[in-house]
Amino acid sequence: MNGMLGQSVLVLNRLWQAVNVCTARRALTLVFQGHAQVVLGDEGANAFRTFNFGAWRDFSEQEPHPESVASISFRIRVPRVILLLAYDRLPRKEVKFTRHNIFERDHNTCQYCGHVFERSDLNLDHVIPKNQSGPTTWENIVCSCVPCNTRKGHRTPHGAGMRLVRKPRRPKWRPFVQISFGLKAHDSWKHFIDVAYWNVELGEDSV
Repeated sequence: MNGMLGQSVLVLNRLWQAVNVCTARRALTLVFQGHAQVVLGDEGANAFRTFNFGAWRDFSEQEPHPESVASISFRIRVPRVILLLAYDRLPRKEVKFTRHNIFERDHNTCQYCGHVFERSDLNLDHVIPKNQSGPTTWENIVCSCVPCNTRKGHRTPHGAGMRLVRKPRRPKWRPFVQISFGLKAHDSWKHFIDVAYWNVELGEDSV
C-alpha cells in the first residue's frame, strides 16, 4: 500500500497546464480536501472527466482497478493526474527555444503552404539558410512540410519563389513547466507533457 501511495501523479493547474509532480498520497489528500479533482481520460479520445473525492470513490468501487488502495471502509483507485481548482500560475521563466514550442507557435502548420501536418511530417527550416549565415533563432526558424522544405532547399523564400504564411516571431505565451524527465511518465500524462526530445534547448547543431 505504501508503495502504491508513493507513485507519481501529474499535477495540472486550473488552466490544465502541467506544473508539478507529487505522490499519490499527496494527490488523494488534495482531492479529499477539495483543493483538486482527479482527471481521467477516455481511452482513444482526447476527452477527459474530472471527479471530486466522493465521485472518485464511487467510480473506484464501480470500476475496480489493480492500482487501488484500501481504507477501513472502501477501496480507492490511485489517480495519475489531478487538476488544482484554484492555482493558475506557472513558474516564471523564459520561453524555451525548443522543437515543441516552435511547433506550438506555428500550430503544426507548414509556414510555406499553410497546411496542418502531424509533427512527424514536419521539419524545422531556416528561413535565411545556414549557408547564408542564417541564425538559429525564433525569428529565423519555422515549421515546414517535407515537400516545401525540399522545394526551398538552401535558398531564401524569395529565391525559391515562395512566401511565408506569417513572419516568425518570439512567442509571448509561457509554455508549461518542464517536468523532470528523470521520472517514468505514466501513459495518462502523454496528453499533457511531451517526451524530452521536444523540450531540449535548440542550438546551432540541433536543427
